[in-house]
Amino acid sequence: MIPHRQPSTIKGLSTSDIGALQAKYGRNILTKKKKLIPPLLVEVITEPMFLLLILACIIYLMLGEPEEGIMITAALVMVGAISIFQGIRSTRALKALKNLTEPRVKVIRDETEAIIISAELVPGDVMLLEEGEKVPADAIIIRSNDLFLNESVITGESLHAEKKDGETIYQGTTIQGGMCYAEVKSIGNNTELGKIGKSVEAYVPPKTHLQLSIRKFVQRLALFGILGFAAIWLMNYFRTGEILTSLLSGLTLIMAAIPEEIPVAFSSFMALGAFRLSKKGIISRHPVVIENLGAVSVICLDKTGTITQNKMEVRSVFDYIKGIEAPPSGSDVLYYARLASEITPYDEMEKAIQKACSVSPSMAPEELFFEYSLEGHPPMMTHVWGKEGKYIVAAKGAPERIMEACHLNEEERDRISQMIFAKAAEGHRILAIAACTYQGTLPASQNEFPWQFKGFISLYDPPKKGIDMVFRQFKEAGIQIKLITGDYAQTARNIAFQVGLYTGEKHIDGKSVMSMDMATLQKNVKEQVIFARMHPEAKLRVIEALKLNGEIVAMTGDGVNDGPALKASHIGIAMGKHGTQIARQASDIILTDDDMSKVTEAIEQGRKIFANLKKAIRYIISIHIPIILIASLPLLLNWKYPSIFTPIHVIFLELIMGPTCSIFFENEPATPGLMKKQPRKRDIGLFTGRELLISIIQGLAITAGLLGLHYHYTEGHSLAEVRSIVFTTLLLSNIFLTFTNRSFSSPIFHTIHYRNRLAPVVLTVSTLFILILHVIPEVRMLFGMEPVSAREMITCLTVSLVSVSWIELVKIGNYYRKPRN
Repeated sequence: MIPHRQPSTIKGLSTSDIGALQAKYGRNILTKKKKLIPPLLVEVITEPMFLLLILACIIYLMLGEPEEGIMITAALVMVGAISIFQGIRSTRALKALKNLTEPRVKVIRDETEAIIISAELVPGDVMLLEEGEKVPADAIIIRSNDLFLNESVITGESLHAEKKDGETIYQGTTIQGGMCYAEVKSIGNNTELGKIGKSVEAYVPPKTHLQLSIRKFVQRLALFGILGFAAIWLMNYFRTGEILTSLLSGLTLIMAAIPEEIPVAFSSFMALGAFRLSKKGIISRHPVVIENLGAVSVICLDKTGTITQNKMEVRSVFDYIKGIEAPPSGSDVLYYARLASEITPYDEMEKAIQKACSVSPSMAPEELFFEYSLEGHPPMMTHVWGKEGKYIVAAKGAPERIMEACHLNEEERDRISQMIFAKAAEGHRILAIAACTYQGTLPASQNEFPWQFKGFISLYDPPKKGIDMVFRQFKEAGIQIKLITGDYAQTARNIAFQVGLYTGEKHIDGKSVMSMDMATLQKNVKEQVIFARMHPEAKLRVIEALKLNGEIVAMTGDGVNDGPALKASHIGIAMGKHGTQIARQASDIILTDDDMSKVTEAIEQGRKIFANLKKAIRYIISIHIPIILIASLPLLLNWKYPSIFTPIHVIFLELIMGPTCSIFFENEPATPGLMKKQPRKRDIGLFTGRELLISIIQGLAITAGLLGLHYHYTEGHSLAEVRSIVFTTLLLSNIFLTFTNRSFSSPIFHTIHYRNRLAPVVLTVSTLFILILHVIPEVRMLFGMEPVSAREMITCLTVSLVSVSWIELVKIGNYYRKPRN
């Protein structure tokens, strides 16, 4: 048998030593100096609403109204507490996600292999690093096989650097080929990466389209609030001559106009949505990508490990020398395939070869002398066995590359290709094998050996159970599916046919992708489903063409070569079990159990979050309009009571509206039929013109009801009485608006059945607030209100119900106009 080189001389640290070493050196993380004031607290006290409340409190105290000042101070505490609670809630969700995505590393401890979090490494630890992994600490190579690193994060050079035993490897660099055992020398801030002030985790994703849309919307309303503040302040001052009282009126308007709930709702929705997905084994590395999930229109799938189980089995061996198809057991072809594989295989294909290779020839090579790493398009790799001067050389790789290296004539190639295509048509993956004996100095390129074509082996990787159901769900959701694989088109078509994905004959190969101009490729990617014999550059080009077509692209992958395409797609999805570390770190989402059905759950969650965010923001727009207009129109119309609301009333409403939009609507379930709809267009903004118009009309309808009451009760009633009626009606309208905004199309007799555990809480708390205002004299006095009669209360209830429920009549009409099956 081929010897497996075990680290018999590498003992590693003892577990009993780890505690003392961690106490001495700390954790293997790049740390920054702690700030005197926690960032969350700084964020809260610098919020516009918080600053406006401080200003209002100062003005009340200057006016000699300490009760109102105390009330504002209490509001300050409550606003700060709610903001901190929401911030902690989001931060905990993000921290939990970070813990789930922390990189792991294989180490030797107590003379056995163990997997630990990279942050727990200590100097003296011995790491086992393989292709596709990032180096988590500075270390000295103890033993290596054909080790190549990408050190661009340190040196800026993108070329791969070969490393030998005794040399240093640095944190943040990437293993591009081979493997090594390396002893940790420096961790955390003491590494080269730490010393130069870089951080592997310093990447901040760019603002998404939705974030930019929300920021623009909030900035416009804030500008309106500032201009309105100045206008109201000046108008009141010229009318009354009282500068502080006029300033309070202006503050009321600007507090009403600033929709600070919107950015808070966005961050809460994204962070908590990502956290909920993590509980299902769907890890989002950047929560804002949840926004793109709901807009995915194309999903590009790698075959191996995504559609198939990544559990390969050698099915047959073709011996070219003997001219026969032989069983795997005892085959020289399989033996040479084993020689061309890693000593301790981590790739499923090599594991299958190792398992099938049960009999060895009488003359086994003594040791692995040199490796030529996997390279080229299509690729091959070579291992050189024996002692210096006399070698047995074995190679495996893509059939066309191996046949070219063996200099087979056209007739031989055609004959072998026909057999390969026949096997590929059965869904098999084909690997060609070459070998030779060699003496002298090894050549610079593996192509230069005097190769003899030995034959090929076919491996079968069955489709995952239930994957056909996943594809049906994608299609029902209007999502196109593209199969992008390095295998032959015949192999891809067979697997695609088995899972109900594809039955045609057309396909595009990697050479064609690279030869087409972008305009032609954009046209072809619309029509084609199968992309075969694809290398990393070709995959990347397909992704770019789809993006130029306006598609929102998700890409799955698990290998080192999938990294560029995963990074380029809008949503990179890596396999957590069998995926390489490079693939995981290049991705946006990691499936912990490699279950593709989780992707449909993730897309549904993305659609749900976007739909609920729209509900929350439409609610915010609708309820802010009456507050703004009640604070401004009576003054502009020169009514008897121009300033019916004060900052106290507005902040009281904010205390209700903030949790309602960011907690209640975030908990809303997915609406029925959400995954039967076409993907939304990402560039159309948060609302269509019609949706925004409905929100504005909702706000204007409530305003009309409030102004009607204001005007009607002005004559013969005091300011406190009018304020009581108008404010009570606004609070009731807010309750009705919350429940009618649970759906844009379904009537309330449907939405009442939506399962949201916060629905009764919102109803109870809002009703309780209204009762407290009217029942407790001290509270009523603080709000400048008077008791209202039962008749007036019924009027408030009726006006609020009519002002809001008209939209329910529209929804009911639309519901019954829909065709029934």
